[in-house]
Amino acid sequence: MADWQRTVTCGALRAEHLGTSVTLNGWVNSRRAYNQQVFLDLRDRYGVTQVVIEADAGSPLFDIADGTGREWCLSVKGEVRRRLPGKENAELATGAVEVVARHLEVLNKCPTPPFEVTEFPGEELAGEDIRLQYRFLDLRRPSLQKALLMRNRLNQTIRSFLDGRSFVEVETPLLGRSTPEGARDYLVPSRVHPGSWYALPQSPQLYKQLLMVSGIDRYYQIARCLRDEDLRADRQPEFTQLDVEMSFVDQDDILKLIEDLAVEVFRSCLGMEVTVPFPRLSYDEAMLRYGSDKPDLRYGLEITDVTDWAGGSGFKVFQEAVAAGHAVRAINATGAAGRFSNTELKPGGKLSEVVTRAGGKGLAWLKVEEGKYTGGIEKFFAAGMLEELGRRLGAKPGDLLLLVADAPDKAAELLGGLRTHLAAQLGLVPADAKTFKPLWVVDFPSFMRDDEEGRWVANHHPFTAPRVADIAKLESDTASVKARAYDLVINGYECGGGSIRIHDPVVQERLFAVLGLPAEQAREKFGFLLDALKMGAPPHGGIALGLDRWAMILSGTANIRDVIAFPKNQRARDLMTGAPAPVDARQLKELGL
Repeated sequence: MADWQRTVTCGALRAEHLGTSVTLNGWVNSRRAYNQQVFLDLRDRYGVTQVVIEADAGSPLFDIADGTGREWCLSVKGEVRRRLPGKENAELATGAVEVVARHLEVLNKCPTPPFEVTEFPGEELAGEDIRLQYRFLDLRRPSLQKALLMRNRLNQTIRSFLDGRSFVEVETPLLGRSTPEGARDYLVPSRVHPGSWYALPQSPQLYKQLLMVSGIDRYYQIARCLRDEDLRADRQPEFTQLDVEMSFVDQDDILKLIEDLAVEVFRSCLGMEVTVPFPRLSYDEAMLRYGSDKPDLRYGLEITDVTDWAGGSGFKVFQEAVAAGHAVRAINATGAAGRFSNTELKPGGKLSEVVTRAGGKGLAWLKVEEGKYTGGIEKFFAAGMLEELGRRLGAKPGDLLLLVADAPDKAAELLGGLRTHLAAQLGLVPADAKTFKPLWVVDFPSFMRDDEEGRWVANHHPFTAPRVADIAKLESDTASVKARAYDLVINGYECGGGSIRIHDPVVQERLFAVLGLPAEQAREKFGFLLDALKMGAPPHGGIALGLDRWAMILSGTANIRDVIAFPKNQRARDLMTGAPAPVDARQLKELGL
């Protein structure tokens, strides 16, 4: 053991260590210098310990300590003593003691850091780009280390849970075939086969289905996946998912497994209990009540369809909407009448623009006062109609009623966005980051219409089984076919999605045809799957949970980059290494490019 190696971490010392000799290794978190003493807060990933270097310890030692800077890497030997009365730091686990240095060795110096690594309450962090450029420094921040430790605990909990239920962890290839449907692939040219390309996996979907055919009836993998799509706060081009597949199961088996896993995760990672079973909403109900297929249930602001009521009004906008087969829907923002001025509500106002910026035609509104409704549109309604609207929405004096008229899907989208905006403006989202409202959204449409291409596309992926009762109308009434698919939603985030898969090759071929994939193309791209399904494929299904989002939620952050060690920025660049970057012309020539 080298003379400078630690005997204890910077987070371990307590009163019971008084009088013992220890060696600490770590980085200078802060330095405070006085005439006779230098105080160094030494930090490692376990915590912070205060080190005292006194002038009578010898001039060289005192001078070395006085010359150190932030983020220098040090080794300190000394004795543990109690801090002076009144000098304890209750915010530190080591705050009752300090180490009096008898030896100090500089293991490595550090120039003035490009930003402050030490986190101070209330102080704004340096810009994200500079922190991503020096990510190795940024990761010294205790909050990021805490997030990575949370992620580690999440992974360990998952592995332990699934191992106890006879699941087998199997690695699947990273170099595979590019297949249609879904997001854009990241492509890798083949040097050995010029002109041919591998695709990096968007998910292990086809491989895990093949494992079910192989008899590995309970598979899982903490899998790296890549999708060349636009970024946002909760999305990265490369991400990690828990991939699970099971044979001889139905939807309820998979949902219960994941609920039991969630109970264990919240208990292990946060020390809290969640109630199971989770509520279930059909896709249609979620869109009608919340305007979203990933609703946040931590607050109300439910949407009410009032189309039948609006059709009897004298308000031309509503009359024309109903005549065109459109919907009129409303939200009661309870107690919010005084929170928004008429100027904010009128066309061009801040709240009205939430709707128009999303492509809506406008926002109608009514403020509920004692015995009357005001808002400019009240004059278009016959006696008693506004009172009927108020009864439907449970309105009371002081409430704000907000209405939109549009095509049903568009009306849902508009009020879904408005609902989220209102929740933020009205402070309805719990601030403790420890309130969790999970739910399942089920019975999704199997297909969505792509008007640009003039064809049907798979709402999830083309291997999702339709409901058994809907198989007969795959071709005749495609729009009404529902999928045996399910999404896990927590606090407005889609945290997982899965389905029962098609295990009948005839049904799979029919579904390919509905998607406009001719038989010869289906054979070319998916022949291996069709052949496998003919070889006694069992009924099977599964799910993929986004571990980055799970870690983000458990850590209480809204930025997915906080829980990924080396993330990309919002332009999909790695600012630390400079990737993506040009490559040598010789490399391109070898690849035939």
